[in-house]
Amino acid sequence: MRWSTPVITLILLTSTALQACAQERPEWVSRIRADRPRVFLNEDQWPAVRARAEGTMAEHYARLKAQADGLPEELEVKDYGDIVTNVAFVWKLTGDDRYLQLTRDLLDRSLEHYHACVAAGQSVNWYSYSRMTALAAYDWIFEEMPEQWRVEWGRRMLDHLRDVLPGGVSSLGVPQVSPVNRSGITTGFYGTPSLMWYAGLAMLDAGVDDERALDYLVRGHDLYIQLLEHRRNAAADDGGSASPTLGYALAAYPFAEFNFLLSWESATGENLAEQWPHVALFANYVMWNYLPGGLEFGYGDAYHTDNKISTWLMPQHIAQMMHFYSETRPEWVALMRHLRETMFTGGYSTSRWGAHPLLLMRMEQAPPPMDPGDLPHARHFEGMGQIFMRSGPGPEDTFALFNAGGVLSQHRHFDNLNFWIYHRGFQTVDSGTRANEDAGEHLQNYYAQTVAHNCVLIDMPGEEVSEYWNGTVHVQEGGQYLAKGSEVVAFETNDQFTYVAGDATGGYRAEKCEQCVRQMVFVYPDHFVIFDRVRSTQPEYTKRWLLHTAREPRIDGMTVAADQGEGRLFCRTLLPADAVLTPVGGDGQQFMCGGRNWPVPPGVELTEMMGWGRIEVSAPQPSAQQDFLHVLQVGDAAGEAEPMAMDPVERIEGDGLVGARLIAGDRTIEVSFATEGEVAGRIRIIRGGEVLGDRDLTREVQPQEGLALPQ
Repeated sequence: MRWSTPVITLILLTSTALQACAQERPEWVSRIRADRPRVFLNEDQWPAVRARAEGTMAEHYARLKAQADGLPEELEVKDYGDIVTNVAFVWKLTGDDRYLQLTRDLLDRSLEHYHACVAAGQSVNWYSYSRMTALAAYDWIFEEMPEQWRVEWGRRMLDHLRDVLPGGVSSLGVPQVSPVNRSGITTGFYGTPSLMWYAGLAMLDAGVDDERALDYLVRGHDLYIQLLEHRRNAAADDGGSASPTLGYALAAYPFAEFNFLLSWESATGENLAEQWPHVALFANYVMWNYLPGGLEFGYGDAYHTDNKISTWLMPQHIAQMMHFYSETRPEWVALMRHLRETMFTGGYSTSRWGAHPLLLMRMEQAPPPMDPGDLPHARHFEGMGQIFMRSGPGPEDTFALFNAGGVLSQHRHFDNLNFWIYHRGFQTVDSGTRANEDAGEHLQNYYAQTVAHNCVLIDMPGEEVSEYWNGTVHVQEGGQYLAKGSEVVAFETNDQFTYVAGDATGGYRAEKCEQCVRQMVFVYPDHFVIFDRVRSTQPEYTKRWLLHTAREPRIDGMTVAADQGEGRLFCRTLLPADAVLTPVGGDGQQFMCGGRNWPVPPGVELTEMMGWGRIEVSAPQPSAQQDFLHVLQVGDAAGEAEPMAMDPVERIEGDGLVGARLIAGDRTIEVSFATEGEVAGRIRIIRGGEVLGDRDLTREVQPQEGLALPQ
């Protein structure tokens, strides 16, 4: 695995820790309150928190207390960090010293476990949450503990962090801890570097090791500010997260922001959230990712088992947004409440502390839920590199996603200009799977590669492989070598169509690719016209246009048909004029790359969302310049007396343009594209004798910002 720049920076900082310890205190350190608790909770907040635990959240508190009461009398040596804060909270609420002693015992057993793991060269946990909440529990009971215990426990905890932070154990004569998550601010930031802030906050001026505590506090604070800046850049003015893969964006990733904001508020009394309003706009991103029936497209390192959207932590994240932004961003919070009541209706986690709902006193001040009504037909999330499209909001509408641009690479594949189409089922798929935490060799050698996506391959003999984060890549089959290698060059959405053009030339090696541009027009409700302009450095480099389907497709001449769920897809190839359509898939060939199949790991059940395989469209003879032109149509596959047929389609040409004419009911639609020069095109839509539209496609990127609600 390659370490990110922030991780390397942390190594350098660790190697100069002695100098860092001697630093002067930044001004903001003086704002931290001297009394305790101050990590996630303080005495000024406690009356309101107690009232919530005994009132509106009494049922949730009862679950926490039941966990505390269910612990065995004889505690084993293991990590109790996920539950120790529950016990400490019960002590604060009841005043029963049994829970105070139990909190101390849980902290002792946990710390023994942490050091035993390091001594054995083993990681405590990939996530830092349990140690973060152990530090919070230590802070909560600090004033009630003997000085000897709190100094000894604190120093041993700081020693543990020294061992697991970058550059830690190599000079201590113990095995290198592996695997340990030392990831930086461009990730979920739930590895060991995130612990520095909480350790510093818990032990600042505690007489434990004041220099080291201050060093960790300052370094941890600076990393969190860098993280907020990175995520603000990703969200831009639309909303988003640190990864476009929803399994991360809707689960563990948001905790980094909320935990820091709440701990800053408890320590200083200041609500820092208003300086980072991008966090509240996350609702916009969640809403656009949501497909009928609680599904999502399955972008990036998704599992593709059922493509159900991640829900288990979203109620907690929504509660956090309600607490921090109800006064300053009421419209955005109202949208989040709407999502809470319609999409994410579950309860709260009892183990994910930090910015926990029991501590969020301003939740009840949130405005009532706001139904967003009819959304625009498309939304361009510039920082995330995604354009979402929809014919409407209902279960019978058509939804699409186009991938181009963006500033993130976290859990993103080599899939610039990829597209997904959903209509009563996944009519095109992102084939392959993350499968599980291991994923074998399937993830890096197939799933992350361009060949697994609805993209274009340019075959160059002897091309170097492009490494992926989880292991060695052995093969390369014509794909891209950069995950962030594209840009959106044109975008517009209106009541008749959505148009997007992306340039992925930079995603391919310059040794083989001179140009790779894709233009996509979605004419509502169910037609897509896709034009690819591909130019290679050598004429003998074969170019292949890929279409991945969930089930085995049917090929009839230049037309492909495939079904999934209750929907159906047709795809007609118009260019190359004499194209060769080659199916690659089926049992034992679903995941072909580099001349071999890369199966999912043993024990992983194959699903339709992982794909049947692909159709490869190519010219019979390679050439340096190759254009691909396709018309895709979706519709319903079930409940019809007559099998659904594709609407009439033909190729049109003229004046440096090539395109398609299709007859869709009472409309005649013509979409054409420039084959040379600037990325351009034209669209003409006629119903009967009425011209509904006849104009050039835009050459600009239509601006969007905030919540794009109807006026």
